[in-house]
Amino acid sequence: MLALRATLFYAGLAAVTPVFTMLGLLLLIAPFHLRFAAVSRWAAFNLWWLRVTCNLDFEVVGRENIPAQAAIILCKHQSAWETLALQMVFPAQAWVLKRELLWIPIYGWGLATLNPIAIDRSAGGRALRQLVRHGRRRLERNIWVVIFPEGTRVAPGQRGTYQPGGALLAAETGRPVIPVAHNAGWFWPRKSFRKHPGLIRMVIGPPIASDGRSAKEITAQAEDWIETTISSLPVPEFVSGSRA
Repeated sequence: MLALRATLFYAGLAAVTPVFTMLGLLLLIAPFHLRFAAVSRWAAFNLWWLRVTCNLDFEVVGRENIPAQAAIILCKHQSAWETLALQMVFPAQAWVLKRELLWIPIYGWGLATLNPIAIDRSAGGRALRQLVRHGRRRLERNIWVVIFPEGTRVAPGQRGTYQPGGALLAAETGRPVIPVAHNAGWFWPRKSFRKHPGLIRMVIGPPIASDGRSAKEITAQAEDWIETTISSLPVPEFVSGSRA
């Protein structure tokens, strides 16, 4: 049944993606916030369709920690789920991502209409400077910047190396960092076709101040909060039961 439910989910995703890609292209001349509001309905549909087909829903704790002014989101990256959910939880946003994602037919084209900060990971310091330069421009336009500090999806219970790019942007602009933790990796595992039914929990942490602080200090505080919070989130019964 899990495979059948996942098949239905991906069928719906494949059907609507070209529609929203075309919508994004048609709205390229529109203001960004309007374009984001329209194209992000793609994420809203897929989260709804995920609930219908796979019986997988989510809850958010800590919405009161979202400031009025655009900030930098540092989010744990365990699955593809958070790439959908963040669009529903936070205001208009731009993503820091590897430029190769924009080369994917249809999906990448739609992604490009949301003005992401596409970087070449192999560029080292030049990529960091690009992130700060373009990130500053987004923030000045009241566009949030979303960064997965580990750079890639990490399985539940594991921790990648937290990169300093997001914290450096915060230190250079004085904008706060908003840490985000969740347990989506149990329900929508990386490199897995199947989705497990249940309730994903996302937790939004208090803003981390950046004024007068180094990127190293900001990164350390964000990492500590994210990893500590994740360790306190419930492990679903289908996982804990198999360990017994």
